[in-house]
Amino acid sequence: MQQLDKFYIGGVWVTPDGNRTMPIKNPADNSQVGTLTLGSATDVDRAVTAAREAFESFSRTRKEERLALLRSLLEVTRRRQGDLARAITTEMGAPATMSHDVQAESGIGHLVSFIEALEKLAEEEVLPNGDILTREAIGVVGMITPWNWPINQIALKVIPALATGATCVLKPSEHTPLSANLYAEIVEEAGYPAGVFNLVHGDGPVVGAAIAAHPDVAMVSFTGSTRAGIEVSRAAAAGIKRVTLELGGKSPNLVFADCDLEKRIAEGVAECFDNTGQSCNAPTRMLVERSCYDRALELARAAAEAQQVGDPAQEGDHIGPLFDKIQFHRVQEMIKAGIDEGATLLAGGLGKPAGLEQGWYVRPTVFADVENHMRIARKEIFGPVLVMIPFDTEAEAIAIANDSEYGLAAYIQTGDRARAARVARQLRAGVISINGRGTAYGSPFGGYKKSGNGREGGIFGLEDYLELKVQPPFVS
Repeated sequence: MQQLDKFYIGGVWVTPDGNRTMPIKNPADNSQVGTLTLGSATDVDRAVTAAREAFESFSRTRKEERLALLRSLLEVTRRRQGDLARAITTEMGAPATMSHDVQAESGIGHLVSFIEALEKLAEEEVLPNGDILTREAIGVVGMITPWNWPINQIALKVIPALATGATCVLKPSEHTPLSANLYAEIVEEAGYPAGVFNLVHGDGPVVGAAIAAHPDVAMVSFTGSTRAGIEVSRAAAAGIKRVTLELGGKSPNLVFADCDLEKRIAEGVAECFDNTGQSCNAPTRMLVERSCYDRALELARAAAEAQQVGDPAQEGDHIGPLFDKIQFHRVQEMIKAGIDEGATLLAGGLGKPAGLEQGWYVRPTVFADVENHMRIARKEIFGPVLVMIPFDTEAEAIAIANDSEYGLAAYIQTGDRARAARVARQLRAGVISINGRGTAYGSPFGGYKKSGNGREGGIFGLEDYLELKVQPPFVS
């Protein structure tokens, strides 16, 4: 039983002002594995003060100094990868293999790409008109991260702050505090000056709101639901501070008849179910050309029925439970909505898989004959639930794909290179995958419409943390 009753503020582990607590649960069996103390607005103020004071000197460090610290951070992160993976498996139910090779690995992959981006970043340059442009750290950054990809999102926010000379206050999800505490230990061991990185645990209405509204926070970076992103934006508005948001998605997967159907359908189902469907960019709407629709249904049913669900503590390519009771019931409600709306239940359905009654496991589910106006086609379910929609023409497929309030990611499956390029240009989404190939570390991640604003990753992620200053050349 772990007692997380200290926050990392000003370079030391301190007793928080807040005294509310909540249990830390293992979703595999709903057992309590620890207790977390939740912070208060006073804790946020202490952390912001420490970050503001540290900014005065850290923002003036040379790029070479920050690169040396990032390389130290990389060495420690690699050494602690196994610890991070075990924490993620325990607190949010990602299977052991995925936790190590994907979830924890993301903290390394993003760090390598940010180091490469910083090496190439020109912090000062002469513009074509002769004026001098300087890029400077924005100030104190407040960061609010989610539970579904805990280290991935921490890395995408914390590392660019450390790279550019900004300082930060992190509020991780209160549901995944174990991996966040480990990350604070990693930053501390890497040798960062006191106050550059600060960690405050707490919930959104108290700690998250205090970070967003704090007058000394220059920027807020938030990842989570669209609803919560709206509240963060409102809280930050009075301060006229920069706000970057990575929010929800309902990503389409356009499957054309000229693709390798057997391979692409299986990949599409697996991608949708990956992380137990708890990814904002999951391809949850599979749009299939009508001429191959019936065959696609057969393949999708077979892939869903073959999908193994099991104990996340075990190695393997199975999927684990949803992360908590609330999420379980939300997914059950959406599966019932699909049945009630008249969609064809192709695989899965309500309830838990046999033999997995103790944790928050769900049955991998596929709906066929879905219409895009249905609730299951419009709302983000955040579970292993795929909806399949037929289309007749390329133009119709694009129209259905874009008929969404979200625009985070989109997927294209086709054997025609020209079609892939043509369709990609017309999709209103920030990240496009083609024929099973996604983008790499260092590319910008983010979306259109209600999927957010700003981009994370590589040079594009650094830019959000920088202010631009311009001045003429000196003349006497």
